[in-house]
Amino acid sequence: MKALLEVRKLGKTYSASSGIFRKRVSELRAVEDISFVLNEKDTLAVVGESGCGKTTLAKCIIRLTEPSAGELIFEGEDLTRLSGEKMRQKRRNIQMIYQDPYSSLNLRMKVGDLFAEPLRAHKLAEGEALTKTVREMAGMVGLSEEQLSRYPHQFSGGQRQRIAIGRALISHPKLILADEPVSALDVSIQAQILNLLSELQETLGLTMLFISHDLNVVRHISRQIIVMYLGRVMETGPTETVFRSPAHPYTRALMEAVPSLDPDVKKERRLLKGDVLSVAQKPSGCPFATRCIQVQEKCKAGIPHVTDLGGGHSASCFLI
Repeated sequence: MKALLEVRKLGKTYSASSGIFRKRVSELRAVEDISFVLNEKDTLAVVGESGCGKTTLAKCIIRLTEPSAGELIFEGEDLTRLSGEKMRQKRRNIQMIYQDPYSSLNLRMKVGDLFAEPLRAHKLAEGEALTKTVREMAGMVGLSEEQLSRYPHQFSGGQRQRIAIGRALISHPKLILADEPVSALDVSIQAQILNLLSELQETLGLTMLFISHDLNVVRHISRQIIVMYLGRVMETGPTETVFRSPAHPYTRALMEAVPSLDPDVKKERRLLKGDVLSVAQKPSGCPFATRCIQVQEKCKAGIPHVTDLGGGHSASCFLI
């Protein structure tokens, strides 16, 4: 398979300041040393608890947040080296779907205008061709032609997410960054949106980076998975391999926390110690050392090496 996106040692650091003169006192490393390859028409899921850096990673890829380090190779070109206008043109091929469509949509614009805006911005269509494209996209995401004349506040949450998906896809992007697109929806509506995304991916040949904290959703939609904790990758590999044989203690804890659908199955749960830290409290060694029940002294002293477990499966842990 051909690589569409290659992320190399990506990092994002924020400066923390204090005092009247806003003196710089520390650095907050929201994302550190992230590397992966996303192949064409594939789906890569990024999972982890809130605050682990998932959304920052996505925003760095599309450069809504400027990376502090690393390379973003998209179709053989490093996005970090592109000027403002060239990056704007590239964004036609990289679109983002946000968790809350109500805040990501312009509430003063009708749905038809929301769909038409990307076509006008990138000069992809005008006149009759624009109107036809808007109607076709509405049908693809399950909206009627009559609904194109309504405003976002006149729709339910699930319908608004369909609008957000249609708006993201109407410019025919190659890469979709989906940032928890179903977490704010009811379970029954979640299934509809996930099925819609899968159908559109198949129909349009999309590549997708899917961010979620719901492991059941991730297993349903992705082929590859990255597990993050406090801005670093703990484990990565084919989704089914990681679910079947999780290697990192953090990944195992996440898997064990997922409720079983079978009432007769009793799952063993290894409770994590301590509370979830922020990036400002990140320890000097393994980020997970303060909560790991298997922690050793060497875990507190340095960053663990990455162990290749074969078949594209790897984990960053001293205990492997």
